[in-house]
Amino acid sequence: MGSEVGKELSRVAATVPGCVHTDLLAAGLIEDPYLDDNETRLTWIGRSGWDYETTFVWHADDRDRTDLVCEGLDTVATVVLNDVEVAVTANQHRSHSFAVRDLLRQGRNTLRVRFASPYEYIEARRAELGDRPGSYDDRYQFIRKMACNFGWDWGPAVVTSGIWRPIGLRSWSGARLASVRPLVSGDGRVEVHVTIERASAGAASGTTFGTAPGTAPAPDSGAASGADGRPDGPPLTITASVAGIEHEVRLAPGENEAVLTLQVPDPELWWPRGYGEQTRYELVVGLGEETWSRRIGFRDVHLDRTDEAFTLAVNGVPVFVRGVNWIPDDCFPARVTRERLTERFGQALAANVNLLRVWGGGLYESEDFYDLADELGLLVWQDFPFACAAYPEEEPFAAEVEAEARENVTRLAWRPSLILWCGNNENIEGHADWGWQEELGERTWGAGFYYDLLPSVVAELDPTRPYWPGSPYSGRPDLPPRDPERGTVHIWDVWNREDYTRYAAYRPRFVAEFGFQGPPAYATLRGAVSDDPLTPSSPGVLHHQKAADGNAKLLRGLGSHLPRPETFDDWHYLTQLNQARAMAFGIERFRALAPYCMGTIVWQLNDCWPVTSWAAIDGQGRRKPLWYALRRVYADRLLTVQDGAVAVVNDSAEPWAGELELLRLGLTGEPLAKETVRVEVASRSVARVPIPEGVATPGNPAAELLAARLGEHRVLAFFAEDPEVDFPVAAYDTEVIPSGDGLDVTITARTVLRDLALFPDRLDPASSVDDMLLTLLPGESVTLHVTGSPDPAALVTHPVLRCVNE
Repeated sequence: MGSEVGKELSRVAATVPGCVHTDLLAAGLIEDPYLDDNETRLTWIGRSGWDYETTFVWHADDRDRTDLVCEGLDTVATVVLNDVEVAVTANQHRSHSFAVRDLLRQGRNTLRVRFASPYEYIEARRAELGDRPGSYDDRYQFIRKMACNFGWDWGPAVVTSGIWRPIGLRSWSGARLASVRPLVSGDGRVEVHVTIERASAGAASGTTFGTAPGTAPAPDSGAASGADGRPDGPPLTITASVAGIEHEVRLAPGENEAVLTLQVPDPELWWPRGYGEQTRYELVVGLGEETWSRRIGFRDVHLDRTDEAFTLAVNGVPVFVRGVNWIPDDCFPARVTRERLTERFGQALAANVNLLRVWGGGLYESEDFYDLADELGLLVWQDFPFACAAYPEEEPFAAEVEAEARENVTRLAWRPSLILWCGNNENIEGHADWGWQEELGERTWGAGFYYDLLPSVVAELDPTRPYWPGSPYSGRPDLPPRDPERGTVHIWDVWNREDYTRYAAYRPRFVAEFGFQGPPAYATLRGAVSDDPLTPSSPGVLHHQKAADGNAKLLRGLGSHLPRPETFDDWHYLTQLNQARAMAFGIERFRALAPYCMGTIVWQLNDCWPVTSWAAIDGQGRRKPLWYALRRVYADRLLTVQDGAVAVVNDSAEPWAGELELLRLGLTGEPLAKETVRVEVASRSVARVPIPEGVATPGNPAAELLAARLGEHRVLAFFAEDPEVDFPVAAYDTEVIPSGDGLDVTITARTVLRDLALFPDRLDPASSVDDMLLTLLPGESVTLHVTGSPDPAALVTHPVLRCVNE
C-alpha cells in the first residue's frame, strides 16, 4: 500500500477488512486520531490516493467461473488484476462481483485496488453537476459514502479509504444462487424469490468483466447478471424447506428466476421484546450442492396512519416505540465486531429500549447487527443513507442509488426485526425550511429518490413492511414536514435555543429525534485528552466538543434547574445530570400522551469516538448518567407527575392495579398531607390521576416535595427548582464491603440526598456502578454495586460520590 503523499510511507502491511487509518495506526506511522487534536493533522489521508496490493497463488480447477467478489470497497476504487483493469467503483454502500477467470494465471497473481481521494472525486462531481446545499462544508452528498465520515456535530472528520468488507475469489460451475429473497408473513406464508446465475451467461473473453453500475450482483444476495434468456445449460431444481414444509421448482434452460411458496400451519410468531418470544425457524434453499440457510421469523408489520397518527404495529398489536438513534459505533466500521455489538445491544436492552433507528448519515449495517436484533427482539428502523444535504439525482448517482437500494432491500427483506424503511434524514425538512430552494434553483435535491425510486424498490422487493419518505415528515409532500400533529417530528429547538421544559409545549404523534448534550464519562475524557489540568475550555476538551457553541449551550441549558458549576468536577457532574433530566422530562411527557403519541427515539444511543455529545453510551462504551435515566423512564411501568396529575403509564402485558399513595412531604421526610386513590390501568395504556389540592399545593415550595407511590414504584417531584430549594447540606453514612466481582457501597441518608451519583471510573477506568441519580429521603438507604477494583475509601469521597445538595 502506498501513498500519493509522503513517499516515506512506501509499503505498509494492510489488514482486510480495514482502512488506511487503521493500517497506518497499526504500523505506528500516525498518532491515534481519537486523541487530543490529532484528527486535524491527519486530514491529508482523505486527500491522498492509496493502493492496496496483494499477491496470491491460484491453481486452475475444473470450475466454469471464477468471480472476484468485493463485499465492500470504500469508496472510489479501480480494481486491477494482473495489470488488467477489471472495474471502477464508487459506492461504499454496495458490493460488486466480477467474472475474472480469464485473467487468472496458474501460480502467482497480483491484485491491486487503487483508491482515489474521496475529496477529489467529490469536487469533480460537484463541478460537473453544480453545487448543492448541505449542513456541512464538505459536500459528502457527491459521493456514495458514509456521510458522517466527513465529520458531524458529534464526530471527527476522518475520511477513509480501504477494503472495508471481505474480498475474495468464488469459483463455481453450472449455476449458482445469486439471490434469495424470502417474503415472510405472520400467517405462516413464505414466498421465496430465487434468482440463479448461470456460468455460461458470464464473461466470455478476457476483455469484458463484471457488470455496469446498477446491475452488479451482490454476493449471495443481489440481483443476478447474465440472464439473457438463452437456453443455457440443463434444467435445474431449486428446493426450499422450513418447519418441515418443503417445495421444489424446476427451471427450464434459459430460466433464471423462480418463486417457491411454503405455508407453515399455525407458526409461533416472532415478537419484539416485551411482547412475546423471538421464535425463529430455519429456512433452507438449495440448488444442487449449494445451500442458502437463514433463520426467519413469522410476523406482520404495519404503519397505522389513521387520523394522522404514526403508529407501528407488529402482529396487529400497536407498539409504543421506546427507541434510540444508532450511529456507526466507530469511525472505522471494520473494527466493530459482533462482540462489540452484543455489548451495545445489551446496553440498549438493559435501558428498556425496543427499537434502534439506523440513522441516514451512516451505513446499512452488518449481518451481525441485524442478526442480533432478530435474536434479541430489538426492532430496527432503517434509514436509507441520505442525511442533511441536497443530493444530486443525475448519473452516476441515480444508477448507484438504485443498485445499492436493490441489494440492501433484498439482503434485509426477510429480517423479522426490520420494521420500517425510511428514505432519508432531514432532507425534506432541509428543502422546505433551511433555505435550500433559492440556492438550488432548478437543480435536483433528492426528491426523486425519496418519493419515487426508493418506494418503488421497496414495493417491488419488500412489500411486507412500510416505507416512509423521510424524517421529519408529515405524510404528504405538500404539508410542512415539521408538523408535530402529523407523522414524525424532530425536536431541536430544545438544546439549540430553548429550555428543556419546552418539551411540555409539544403534543407530537411520534418523536423520531430529540436530544440534549452531556460530556462523556470522566475516564473516557481523561483517556482521550492530555490537557493538564482538564477544564471545560481546555484545548483538548473543546476539540472533543463538535457542536456549534456546544459548551455555551451546556451551561445555558442548566437554566434555573441546577446551580452554576464552580470547578471542572462540578461542570462534569452537573451537565451530565442535566442531560439526564432533560431527556427524562421529555420522555415522560411524551409517554404520558400515549396512545396519541406512539413513540420516542432518543438522539442518540452511542458514540463513534470520545466526545461530548447527545449519547447515552460514550465512545468507550461507558454508560453516562443519561443511560440510567433512560432505564427508568423507558421501563414498562412508569409514574410521572404531569400538569397536576400523576400519569400511570403501563406498557406491560398485564394490568396494573393498586392503591396510589400521594404524599406531600417536608424535606425531613415528615408527611404534611396524604391521599390514596385506587387505580386500575389496563395493559398498554395510560391513566391520569388528578392530585388532590391538599397534596398538590405546598405551604412552602422551597421546603416541600411530592411523593407518589404505586406498589414498588415511586416518583418524587419538588415544588421548586433545585437552587431555590432549602436543601440541608447533605449528610449520610457509608459502608463499603467486598462483594462478588467488586464492592457493595451502602449509603444511608441522614438528610435528603438529591440525585445521588457514584463515578467509580474516576478511580479505576474499568469500574462501573449498577445505578445512579437516586434521591433518598432521611433514613432511607441504597446499596450500589461497583465492579472493578477502585480504592474503597476514595469511593465514598468527593468527587467520586456526588449529590446536588452536597
